[in-house]
Amino acid sequence: MWKKYNINVILFVCILASCKNVKNDADTLYYGGPILTMEDTIPQVEALAVKDGKILFAGTKKEAMKYVGSNTNEINLENKTLMPGFIDVHSHITSRAGMSQAVDLSPSPYGKVNSIADLQTTLRDYISKHQLDATTPVLGNGYDDAIMTEHHHPTREELDAVSNSNPIIVIHTSGHASVINTAMFKLLQIPEDVKDPQGGHYGRDPKTKRLNGKLEENASFTALMKLTALLPKPPETDSLSQSMKDFLTAQDEWFSYGQTTVCDGRTMGVGLSLLREAAAKKLIKADIVYFPDFEANKKEWQSFLPHYMKYENRLKFGGFKFSDDGSPQGKTAWLTQPYLVPPEGQSKDYKGFPIFTDEVLYADLKTIFLKNITAQLHVNGDAAIDQALRVIGKLKQEGIYKPELRATLIHVQNSRPDHIAKIKEIGVIPSYFSAHTYLWGDWHYNSVFGPTRAAFISPAKAAKDAGITFTIHHDAPVTPPDLITGVYAAVSRITRSGMVLGPDQRIPVIDALKAITINAAYQYQEEDTKGSLKVGKIADLVILNKDPLTIDPKELRSIQVQETIKDGKTVFKR
Repeated sequence: MWKKYNINVILFVCILASCKNVKNDADTLYYGGPILTMEDTIPQVEALAVKDGKILFAGTKKEAMKYVGSNTNEINLENKTLMPGFIDVHSHITSRAGMSQAVDLSPSPYGKVNSIADLQTTLRDYISKHQLDATTPVLGNGYDDAIMTEHHHPTREELDAVSNSNPIIVIHTSGHASVINTAMFKLLQIPEDVKDPQGGHYGRDPKTKRLNGKLEENASFTALMKLTALLPKPPETDSLSQSMKDFLTAQDEWFSYGQTTVCDGRTMGVGLSLLREAAAKKLIKADIVYFPDFEANKKEWQSFLPHYMKYENRLKFGGFKFSDDGSPQGKTAWLTQPYLVPPEGQSKDYKGFPIFTDEVLYADLKTIFLKNITAQLHVNGDAAIDQALRVIGKLKQEGIYKPELRATLIHVQNSRPDHIAKIKEIGVIPSYFSAHTYLWGDWHYNSVFGPTRAAFISPAKAAKDAGITFTIHHDAPVTPPDLITGVYAAVSRITRSGMVLGPDQRIPVIDALKAITINAAYQYQEEDTKGSLKVGKIADLVILNKDPLTIDPKELRSIQVQETIKDGKTVFKR
């Protein structure tokens, strides 16, 4: 009897031990290369174990081996670098999807349209290659007067030279302006005596006062919405619309740049419908955080409240978006001091213009802050930054804005040193479009702001020294969803010409990496589940071909994403 009992006890213990081993067996074990955690207490580990989409272990390889079972996939990194998946805190994935069928007019380093002649040739070639009917509208996207050799926007006449019959609209790289030809004026029924809308402007020839084709801010947005309503929908060939296919292509593009959490920063109209459809059909593989444009969704703003800060089929309503001014490189941002070189048709005292009055912004922000809903505020010029700080500061004094809401100032390009203390005091997060120093730094220095103001754009070092949590974003489709270039720019502040713009605002590589991982998770109120490699957090990972902490900082742009892992599963592999 005793022997039999002993045997049963031994068998029972063995079964328990076996079950325990199965329970603790990792699905995947990574080792053999730098593993950067973004955790200050343990910044680097030898091994990382993942199970059921979460981090099971992070530490030494010796300790990690106890989580290896017969079904564990052991991955030798072969000196490649593993770190948390990048978090996109501000971009426009539905806009990127919507522009997938547009003619690419991007300049170097991402495209080839570096002159007005290049732009015209590209449009003509597109019309010819696609054998477009003489009246079919043509949409181009991404031209950049800051980079093109002529340094001016294309004109109505220059687009007429491409086609007198095809309505043409080309969108500036910033997304804040566009240019149309005569045929497009006729299609959209825009008369010569049209008045400027609130928060928008129609360009005119300074001599003849005739419309020159340039549309800024709300004038451009209105034209694009009109055109969208007029265009026929492409025929359905299968269960997925072309718009949905374009969205899925865009999602894969974000994965190829190492991002596992994605932003839609000014959702409205068809973009909102597209995201909801993708979520309902469970086609979203990333985590997507969307910020509906408050003004565009003002009538139904309360309908979003039940979805706040909750992922539903990987889609989360993260707050509302406000666009307070325009673009510095497009010279529509709202400044306190005039542009160094005013845009064509403007006087030497031109400072851009606001989108909102203080009263409107105050009333709108008060409405959502009273419901404990946060906001992203697009502020590029220092006057727009002043307005945001003035209004949010007043709401904080009244006990309506609370820093735990983590409202975010997006871009904050033309920041001034005095803004830093105010940002900290009020308790908002600055999110810098740091790639400006590389992509448009020379333009800001020579044409937009001048040397002194240009040296303080994207002042990440000043924010760091003040103890402010800041993030870095890419604003795609203004650029591709390229956060690595943002890191490079924040670290080196080297412009295209090789000038170092504001060397005192350079930050260490580790701080730039935190800005796209753990700080970004904090901005989204997800720091407990994302942004660093810590036991229990989601296994959102990226594998890089080089270690960003050990290579020459000037070589950071050469880093390639080798693999992107979402919830422990590979979603991109080079």
